[in-house]
Amino acid sequence: MALIYIVEDDESIREIEEISLKNSNHIVFSFENAKDFYNKLEDVLPDLVVLDVMLPDENGYEIVRKLRRQPSTKKLPVIMVTAKTTELDMIKGLDDGADDYIKKPFSVIELITRIKALLRRTNDEEVKSLTLGTITLDNERRILILAGTSIELTYKEYELLKLLMMNQGIVLSREVIMQNVWGTDFEGESRTVDMHIKTLRQKLEKEGTRIRTVRNVGYVME
Repeated sequence: MALIYIVEDDESIREIEEISLKNSNHIVFSFENAKDFYNKLEDVLPDLVVLDVMLPDENGYEIVRKLRRQPSTKKLPVIMVTAKTTELDMIKGLDDGADDYIKKPFSVIELITRIKALLRRTNDEEVKSLTLGTITLDNERRILILAGTSIELTYKEYELLKLLMMNQGIVLSREVIMQNVWGTDFEGESRTVDMHIKTLRQKLEKEGTRIRTVRNVGYVME
């Protein structure tokens, strides 16, 4: 699962992209102009951006150049999507810093495949550790260190905590959690998530309050 931003002014195309990515179990935010996209970047950086070239307030080429000039977004994966089909247009997009280029019209399968490939290339090296407050997950040794003390977690508890920490500030539904931690989206098993959240909060002691319940939706780690 990845956090993906779509920047596309064509509403029909934007909806197709958004639905396709959500059905592929990604978290998606979409924007119809550069201004709204920039504002969201200040809140949370995504794992990947699907960027249209022709936008009402700024073209995609300039957006990519700006992203590459900023330390925080210098390595942010970007796939450009455009109706421009000449080889020079493609070369320009890649030269400006895009990681990949898709020509309109494109199939949903092509979009998903390109995104999977780019995410795979950029995530080859798993984050060695995750830290939030006094919580540290050592992914090499698969242990939780809480305020300097090693805490024993079950396999599922560890995967659940890892998922929450990797998506800090993002509300995850029970269905998304089930799919990523248990490999199933069976809604009847959502109580399993609640039970594991309860034991995880207990093991995290005071830091357990960071896991907040979002009523009728799921959980978020703050």
